[in-house]
Amino acid sequence: MHDQAALLLARTQFAFTLSFHFIFPSFTIGLASYLMVLEGLWLKTKQAVYLDLFRYWTKIFAINFAMGVVSGIVMSYQFGTNWSVFSDRAGPIVGPLMAYEVLTAFFLEAGFLGVMIFGMKKVGPGLHYVATCAVALGTCISAFWIISANSWMQTPQGWTLNSAHQFVPAGSWWPVIFTPSFPYRLIHTLIASYLTTALVVGAVGAWHLIRGHATPQVKKMFSMAMWMAALVAPVQILVGDQHGLNTLEHQPAKVLAMEGDYRPSPDGAPLILFGLPDSRSAEVKAKIEIPHAGSLILRHDPHAPLQGLTDFPRDEWPPVPIVFWSFRIMVGLASLMLLLGLSSLAARARRGLYEWGWLHRFALVMGPAGFVATTAGWITTEVGRQPYTIFHVLRTADSVSPIAAPGVGWSLAAFAIVYLAAFSAGIWYILRLMAKPPATGEPDHPDQPTHAAGITPAPAIEGGRA
Repeated sequence: MHDQAALLLARTQFAFTLSFHFIFPSFTIGLASYLMVLEGLWLKTKQAVYLDLFRYWTKIFAINFAMGVVSGIVMSYQFGTNWSVFSDRAGPIVGPLMAYEVLTAFFLEAGFLGVMIFGMKKVGPGLHYVATCAVALGTCISAFWIISANSWMQTPQGWTLNSAHQFVPAGSWWPVIFTPSFPYRLIHTLIASYLTTALVVGAVGAWHLIRGHATPQVKKMFSMAMWMAALVAPVQILVGDQHGLNTLEHQPAKVLAMEGDYRPSPDGAPLILFGLPDSRSAEVKAKIEIPHAGSLILRHDPHAPLQGLTDFPRDEWPPVPIVFWSFRIMVGLASLMLLLGLSSLAARARRGLYEWGWLHRFALVMGPAGFVATTAGWITTEVGRQPYTIFHVLRTADSVSPIAAPGVGWSLAAFAIVYLAAFSAGIWYILRLMAKPPATGEPDHPDQPTHAAGITPAPAIEGGRA
């Protein structure tokens, strides 16, 4: 008999630490690619505005990267403390995938990060750009392996059991790495990271435009961010649709929980916009719905039949209210991102991108939206997989360590205190850096005076020549 209190606390602890950790890699992935674009444009055009923005955002990137590494290391310890049974049984598959992430991605990022941050005046612009590209590539490779490991837990294939009842590859690693859900989840995650970064960059640009700092650097980063939102938000919605269809095929109960479809719909399911899911009565109360729209979205046919959660054993239902509302938060914010992008296109068409105050306030409010939407998407994915850690193979209740609730509770309290103190300070410092507009002759380090204050950048760097 499992200690249900210990299980709940272990799940809460992992959710708490991962929620903190998840916001840093999503920003790191997008910001690394943004820095690569900025430096590439500077090398191509020789316009100093791109170099100023590169230096400005590099300082923020360095702090965010450090917090992501620290939070990730702490989070991984829980596999041994709270989830030792899962680690033992799934270790032969999940362990190597995580090791590949360290060997191919983290070493690449760490090896070139120092050159990218501190080496601009020590190496030629060409070699420095190679370092920047390597860091950006490393963040994407890291996402590849992490999503691969998690996708195997979502849609496991290519495994067998050894004599110790451990999951091991059944021959080739290819089916393990490239599971049916992997490509959809990888693309969806990467685009979410780019949108998250675009919204942050756009919010910082909007903040300074509102405060009257309409410098070339501020205008440029706001314009680039709005282009990203306008072009990528529609793509993300299309990718999300395909991801949903793939999930319906392999994890139908998760999608039914997202939609609130407790009962089967033989003549087409409605689209429930809002309501109060009640799993005890197997219905959504006080619901607002659009008839047949659910089947139109999920089956591309308004009269296509759709299963209900009652077609599945009740002990295999995920926590429907959590999945239902986290999915709506994600979709609602995605709709607002699309609206922001379309609004920016209208502003460009009327030559008001830097003058429309309401657009700047809209962009400022949307600054944290990418983090919230990404976290809501992660909650939808992970809670929707319950009651399994490895879908239809290993239950969460059978994955937890044999540890008593007080031990997990005390460690959760310690994590909460340390995380809130340490990462609040780091986020405060990042916001403090963002509160200052990028300057002409932006320094390499926060405590270094700007070019305008008397520091002249090295001619070889400013001229773009080795």
